[in-house]
Amino acid sequence: MTERDTFPDPGRVGVVDQPTRAERLEHGENVRRRVSFDAMAEHIPARDRDPIGLLESQAETRVPDLVPIRYGRMAQSSFAFYRGAALVMADDLSRAQTTGLHTQLCGDAHLSNFGLFATPERTLAFDVNDFDETYPGPFEWDVKRLVASLAVAGRSNAFSGKQRKRIVLACAAEYRETMLSQAERGELDVWYSHIDAAAQLDELRDVLDSSTRRRVQKTIDKSRGRDSVQALSRLTTVVDGQPRIVSTPPLIVPIEEIFTGTQAEDIERELNRRLRDYRDTLPAARRVLLDRYEYVQTARKVVGVGSVGTRAWIILLRGPGGDPLFLQAKEAQPSVLEKYAPGPSFVNHGERVVTGQQLMQAASDIFLGWQHGPDAAGVMRDFYVRQLRDGKGSAVVETMKPDLMTMYGRLCARVLAYAHARAGDRFAIAGYLGSGEGFDKTLAAFAETYADQNEHDYTVLRKAIDDGRISAQSGT
Repeated sequence: MTERDTFPDPGRVGVVDQPTRAERLEHGENVRRRVSFDAMAEHIPARDRDPIGLLESQAETRVPDLVPIRYGRMAQSSFAFYRGAALVMADDLSRAQTTGLHTQLCGDAHLSNFGLFATPERTLAFDVNDFDETYPGPFEWDVKRLVASLAVAGRSNAFSGKQRKRIVLACAAEYRETMLSQAERGELDVWYSHIDAAAQLDELRDVLDSSTRRRVQKTIDKSRGRDSVQALSRLTTVVDGQPRIVSTPPLIVPIEEIFTGTQAEDIERELNRRLRDYRDTLPAARRVLLDRYEYVQTARKVVGVGSVGTRAWIILLRGPGGDPLFLQAKEAQPSVLEKYAPGPSFVNHGERVVTGQQLMQAASDIFLGWQHGPDAAGVMRDFYVRQLRDGKGSAVVETMKPDLMTMYGRLCARVLAYAHARAGDRFAIAGYLGSGEGFDKTLAAFAETYADQNEHDYTVLRKAIDDGRISAQSGT
């Protein structure tokens, strides 16, 4: 892996003799002469490559009883495996030549980590929506993760090679063209760039057929209804006049079923102390709002695919009028990128996730914060906290037709470029990408190569399960 370029960071107030836009563009063009597009297409597996060993290394810090669920979910399809194998791909990407053009990365920018959510202004936005692995790194790592996910998903959906190539080319071109456009805009315009979901649907009405429009509209309508009130009706029942979280083990388990007696009481006291610590990470106005709610109950919840086994809790709070607020506290472990990309170290990985999210997203959850504290065994753990449901919704990739996946991939590429331009040197990245189609074709070639690798790794996982090397729990 090449060392990160030391070209000056843009936009530092008070810095004398900052490089001009033209100088930054030229820097990107010079990087292209050193790191060719052909080099970007390469994937040469290491001789000692062990994807299962990498996954097992993550299991060492996770809840042992939940790890088989992770493997079971990853074993459902090659795309499901890809979703859970961010560490495997990070290890592969680190062995290839990189541009050194760093920005804040999502770290796991596959198709299912983009989606809808409600902004503080109560509009539905489309953006990156998962930041567990966020970390500074070369911009192309995120783009490669995205285009490869299109190739993998396209294969799972039985698309032809020509269809997959068209989809990936459109995605890569959208990223490149958006970055070039952002390089022409002012700083505030770049910072505020976003996709309004409803407005985007209106723009696509002439492109989408009627059945696809209905499916997209259904996803948007469903997202609008996903909030704490809806979560209360889905996740709780009334006991002695009070809402209580329904136990559906192993996916949702109230804390009093995990710990008993005085231990449960001690844990609840610790949770309340952690809530106070989390409160201190919120802006003053948000603290006033949070203080109007009282604690009701906590439950452990299994979330995602790659995240399964990390500790995640849902916390039910209630306002003075009985209105609910569901928060989710999710464990933040070191990013899969940290051992591969030179960058900062973090005292609290919850803060890393929150900072990365606020830097990359056009708008973020008003209750986004973090905390740090001991678990039941006294081990100190980091968490980030957000609303459990606030207009959140995502597309069902597995049912997409080629035309819809093409448009969806383009939307993902556009918001990823928005995020990278917001956080990094958009001029240098634009200079590297250029106005031709070379970058697009390079990414299309890489996507197919890595989809081959992913299929091999998926087969290795299934064999490891069949051979008893790892235990998988299906059906959850």
